[in-house]
Amino acid sequence: MKIESLSIDFTDEQKRYLEGFTTGLQISRVGRGLGGAAAGKTSSEPIGPDAAHIKAQDKAIASGKKLADQEKFKREEHPFDAYPRLKEQARTNAPPSPADNFRWRYYGLFYVAPAQDSYMCRLRIPNGILKHWQFSGLADLIEPLCGPFCHVTTRANLQVREIPPKNAVALIEGVQDLGLCSRGSGADNIRNVTGTPTAGIDPQELLDTREYAREWHYHILNDRSLTGLPRKFNVAFDGAGRIAVLEDTNDIAFAAVEVRDGFGVEPGIWFRLGIGGITGHKDFARETGIIVRPADATKVADAIVRVFIDLGDRTNRLKARLKYVIDSIGMETFLVLVEERLGHAFTRVPPEALAPRPVFDRMAHIGMHRQRQAGLNWIGVALPLGKVTCEQMRGLAKIAQDLGDGDIRLTVWQNLLIPGVHDDNVELAVAAIKKIGLAVGASQVRAGLIACTGNAGCKFAASDTKRHAAAIGDWCEPRVELDTPLNIHLTGCHHSCAQHYISDIGLIAAKVPVGEEDDTVEGYHLFAGGGFGPNADVGQEVYHDLKAEDAPKTVEKLLNAYLAHRASPDETFLTFARRHDGETLRKLAEASK
Repeated sequence: MKIESLSIDFTDEQKRYLEGFTTGLQISRVGRGLGGAAAGKTSSEPIGPDAAHIKAQDKAIASGKKLADQEKFKREEHPFDAYPRLKEQARTNAPPSPADNFRWRYYGLFYVAPAQDSYMCRLRIPNGILKHWQFSGLADLIEPLCGPFCHVTTRANLQVREIPPKNAVALIEGVQDLGLCSRGSGADNIRNVTGTPTAGIDPQELLDTREYAREWHYHILNDRSLTGLPRKFNVAFDGAGRIAVLEDTNDIAFAAVEVRDGFGVEPGIWFRLGIGGITGHKDFARETGIIVRPADATKVADAIVRVFIDLGDRTNRLKARLKYVIDSIGMETFLVLVEERLGHAFTRVPPEALAPRPVFDRMAHIGMHRQRQAGLNWIGVALPLGKVTCEQMRGLAKIAQDLGDGDIRLTVWQNLLIPGVHDDNVELAVAAIKKIGLAVGASQVRAGLIACTGNAGCKFAASDTKRHAAAIGDWCEPRVELDTPLNIHLTGCHHSCAQHYISDIGLIAAKVPVGEEDDTVEGYHLFAGGGFGPNADVGQEVYHDLKAEDAPKTVEKLLNAYLAHRASPDETFLTFARRHDGETLRKLAEASK
């Protein structure tokens, strides 16, 4: 509106003030990505890299709903615009406000009070592979700044813990100095990109996943419009190697498959596309019948994420994952929207067009294994529930440099591999690993024992999962002789970071009632019969409200029941557990010695 059109008789000076006032408002709107005539759009049209997110928020508000607090935090100030305040908090050693606690997760920093008055930092390591000098450099960086150790996570990543606020900025900037980063590894972003840990060295793999994980990793980092999603988002690439990546637990699962001739498409190695995995909500990535050329994986993932940005729930955090978008509109409608984003139709084939995937080796992440390269081996190092000290990190880096190919490879099984070890150096490498207090062998109980951080370092957890997992291992290992692979996973809360539902035996933390005055103790609900890959299914509950102190003996009884009642020596615990309902399993366990 022009000032001259106003009926009120202002002085020239007052008119100039109003003109400046309205112009300033317009500039402010454009600067915040809210559109304006200067951008060639109407004043209500968002622009800039955050436009799609603002539109989605506006749509929710227009429908009469209230944005979730986290959406309000993002709307008020984008976390990547608030770095000066993070630096100021570090200067004064100040803890973050609730809003900033969320924002700083965009930098990979999680303030974990009341569990600890400190941050946890999660890195980004595409395909879980880093160089020996990065691993030793990280040890040198963290030792004076925080807890002198790292945890390997179930996304083949590293977490650093016990970081005082005053050291937070020094840590994340030091990580960048090492050629690593933590950006976008938390909050409503696309998390660490997982891939086959033996990519490029696996004798049975169909595809080397490293270049595809790397491409997606840098695509995310260099496009701000892919941050601030409705909720966190996971993508994984499986090259059909011997070690499982658990790609079917991800929002997007790219699994290498061999497409046979005679089905109207070019035969060869493609990715099979699965969508909507979130096993903490009892759902695996769903088969779509779609195959994707590996070179097109990033384009396809980008289109899926952008449909999720448009349609994901911005009001209810419990329903804000991709699974619920698909549930609400149906898979075919969702795929049509993705095709519109891509600008072309997907390639679809019937199941019989795909050759079976080469089988997993559930112990291939532990011990010595021959590579596809003649005379070379990878050595799987067993870490106690994912923990490795700074001293051990430097030792492992030295072994990788001197006796391996220089790489350190992390797995989703909370351990690491040293690849490229020549036949002549295997014994020397094993001796060196043992000298720093680690092992290259593990029992069937220990090899598949997984635990999240637990309430010692996570405010969401209801139990001390790592301590209780160690107690289960300590108790069961000398008492039960297993001859088949087994996974036991302990997770601290409904987020299911340790993926309890897909484990042979899975435990989710709970506050167990005791006494008559609403007292509780740490404990678990125990499930059995979960699986992944070709055996994908959610376990069934066997015990409800199991005290943590009783968990080791209970797991022992369940394993003894399996050994006593399995149909044959070859029957796996998974098959045994699925032959019985939860009540029967419980009775068999209680009757066992």
